[in-house]
Amino acid sequence: MIRFILAFSLWISPALASEGFRFLSEIPLEMDSEAFGGFSSLEISADGQTLVATSDRGNWLRANIRREGGVILGLEAARLSPILDSTGKPLDGYNTDAEGLAMAADGSVYVSFEGNHRVMVQSDLAAIPDFVPKHPDFPKLQNNSGLEALAVDENGMLIAIPERSGGYETPFIVYRLIDGSWNTDWSIPREGEYLVTGADVFEGQLYVLERDLEGLFGFTNRIRRFDMASGLQEAETLLTTPAGRFDNLEGIAIWKTEDQEVRALLISDDNFRFFQHSELVEFALVPMP
Repeated sequence: MIRFILAFSLWISPALASEGFRFLSEIPLEMDSEAFGGFSSLEISADGQTLVATSDRGNWLRANIRREGGVILGLEAARLSPILDSTGKPLDGYNTDAEGLAMAADGSVYVSFEGNHRVMVQSDLAAIPDFVPKHPDFPKLQNNSGLEALAVDENGMLIAIPERSGGYETPFIVYRLIDGSWNTDWSIPREGEYLVTGADVFEGQLYVLERDLEGLFGFTNRIRRFDMASGLQEAETLLTTPAGRFDNLEGIAIWKTEDQEVRALLISDDNFRFFQHSELVEFALVPMP
């Protein structure tokens, strides 16, 4: 079963922004299974009660979220199951490293992979997937730095962002699937040494999760928000965490509570290493004083 601890509250100071994220809760995740861990993507239901994640070893994680007063206490009915390939068999070998996840309003599920760089789509979580057409760039992506972030907007447009841009001064290409082919007109600037780890679209805004490893000090994580209507030209930094405060946060899901509070739920990838850990972290978006 999943173990949990009570959450606590404090403030994380974002960089310059009219809004920022206030920390709400942090829970470690554990399960008695060698397959548990390596979670690199995340989706949450509109009511904030259930989650879906993918792992580096080709598994789905599905669970109900236990809350009290709106704050996460833990997970219930958590279960792992294999992600299937286009023949209906569990993924294996070079094909398992699922990094990005996006769920459209019509129920379609998109998953992006590293190693064998590709995006797959299925009509629902139980369906047999099919391949999304590849862009010529995809086979050239680095082995461990592929299509890390995946998101879908309210109109069903799929967005994919690679982990690396190719240089400190080089923007991250934002691939958009339009009429069955990938468009590369959009990009987001690279700031510092942060790499892209996740993305979500909510109410016309693209939220991008990034992280940097500052040596022995640990990971620092950042969330930037880009306006879709402006072609991602307008950006805000909503959160920058101190090195070592959280682990390797790679999945992000944005949702809104009944009282209209926008929240970001994040999940960490422990890389199946004993000195890292899986965790869920949640923040609330609030105006800054």
